[in-house]
Amino acid sequence: MSALISWLRRLYSLDTLDTRLTASSTTSLRAAADSRRTPAERDARANAIASRASPPRWHTPEFFVYYLFFIVCVPLMFKTVVDVSQESHPTYKTYSHLLSDGWIFGRKVDNSDAQYASFRDNIPYLLVLLILHPLLHRIYDTLVSGTDGTAGDARLRRQIRFDFYFGLVFIVVLHGVSAVKILGIMYVNYRIARGLPQRFVPAATWTFNIAILFANELCSGYPLERIVLLFTPPVTESLQEPAIILWARWLDSLGGLMPRWEVLFKFAVLRHISFNMDYHWSLNYTAASPIEKKQLDPSSLSERDRVSIPAEPAAYNGRNYLAYALYAPLYLSGPIVTFNDYISQRRYASPSLTRTRTTLYGIRFFLTLLCMELMLHYIYAVAISKASPNWSMYSTGQLSMLAYFNLHIIWLKLLIPWRFFRLWALVDGIDPPENMVRCMSNNYSTLAFWRSWHRSYNRWIVRYVYIPLGGAGRPSKSSGDKSSSSSSSSSTATIRKVFNFFVVFTFVALWHDINLRLLMWGWLISFFVLPEILGQMLFPASKWRNRPTAYRVLCGVGAVANVFMMMVANLVGFALGLDGLKGLLAGALGSWAGIAFLLTTCVVLFVGVQTMFEIREEERRNGIDLKC
Repeated sequence: MSALISWLRRLYSLDTLDTRLTASSTTSLRAAADSRRTPAERDARANAIASRASPPRWHTPEFFVYYLFFIVCVPLMFKTVVDVSQESHPTYKTYSHLLSDGWIFGRKVDNSDAQYASFRDNIPYLLVLLILHPLLHRIYDTLVSGTDGTAGDARLRRQIRFDFYFGLVFIVVLHGVSAVKILGIMYVNYRIARGLPQRFVPAATWTFNIAILFANELCSGYPLERIVLLFTPPVTESLQEPAIILWARWLDSLGGLMPRWEVLFKFAVLRHISFNMDYHWSLNYTAASPIEKKQLDPSSLSERDRVSIPAEPAAYNGRNYLAYALYAPLYLSGPIVTFNDYISQRRYASPSLTRTRTTLYGIRFFLTLLCMELMLHYIYAVAISKASPNWSMYSTGQLSMLAYFNLHIIWLKLLIPWRFFRLWALVDGIDPPENMVRCMSNNYSTLAFWRSWHRSYNRWIVRYVYIPLGGAGRPSKSSGDKSSSSSSSSSTATIRKVFNFFVVFTFVALWHDINLRLLMWGWLISFFVLPEILGQMLFPASKWRNRPTAYRVLCGVGAVANVFMMMVANLVGFALGLDGLKGLLAGALGSWAGIAFLLTTCVVLFVGVQTMFEIREEERRNGIDLKC
């Protein structure tokens, strides 16, 4: 039994999820990957974090009360939403046409979400790719050997050559004739980086790639028939269609397995910007190698060095760019790896990649996939929301649980593809960042939520957008008349910080979709961050050091309000919509029973938040501070 518990702890440890989570970004990857040592033993920073952690509360009377809440409430939550998903419920007929035949105990399956259905229906083929691609790669490495240069140089050439040719075949199979359009866009982006004077490269890179996002959306992927029609006279009923139109229509029909290539091309845009900016910044380094100058081991660089230290000048060539941009495991949806990081990992295998860790990560992925299957077979929250039923037929508790589990399904439908593609990359020898760090139900901070949701994209935003804009806009520490300039410096820093947040979330919204609703969502997210920032300013932790329990309770109350705001925002944008939210609020505030339910929900959320606080304190005791 103890062996099983130990194995489960290892399976669900942060180290198994991503070694970046258990070590600082400046720690050597060889040290970070050493699972024989506890996180607190790895560096001085981890010890400092552990020293600031509070004593454990898991065995206190307070937490035994919390355990009773979990024992009673969690089963009731599942029971409530499973009951409204039964055939006996009055609304079943309104959404039953959206259900499909399932495979678990004769239950129907809710496969009505088109985004997840496209992944779920292709899982068998994706699993074949997961096995076939790395296998072919290993066979190629065995048959082809390089002797010129160092072992790292020879390995880089082999890896890049395979990624280059496999990537070309991959996009032709995936997008058919549209692969030519993709290569054309990549060629223009490459010429911007290598052909323009360097002072124009950043502006030209961002202008071109943002323009491509708009053009792809407005022109629906540039179908050849539509382009030909622009240059041919209108066809009347008495005339036959010209052969060139028929030819263009036929070419459009050769769209491969995924004709709508523009839908997921936004991930390729991030890689294009990464290549151009990494090359542009590499030119600012001196001729001496940064690795030699710092006396670093190139096979065991830290996470920060792997991203920030540029590759040698010859690495920024067309073949490497194509191999990176078309890297099959991460092409469709990431996670996102920078160009510098990709070249570094292709030159030297990352020490974090071990067979045991990858196997455990794979087991964890399949358990998550099974969890999703069970939810889709027993909880029909997505189908119910798509059918737009009469919300008054559900009680306040039922509406709340439908909304809550709908959000969980949204979280899982993003988590599962990201973990699959990361698993594929791990098996192939690339270690990308983990995109989802925490469970959706283990979040109470708006700022931390966005740091842990789509984490690789967040890191990309910080490197290529937030820091170049000036980051948080901290006032400089220059030695001058501080009394006369501190006020203006503080004001300038605040304005810059607000402006940078606005720019960042505007880009995030536009990158997700060229859509006014999402643009408004991005601006609202910026607004929703303000209450948390104001709360931190009004109630700084430094003033409550002598009253830690009172401060923890105060933070718990604020966190409950934060959770409500995050749920409302996501419910409107992704789940129930305004009508469903109005029904939920009407049920919660329209009767004494609804108000009692709302107050009970606040108490339950408070219990959950206190548990989240303790989970993070436990991580600090182990020398880990995820800041999310």
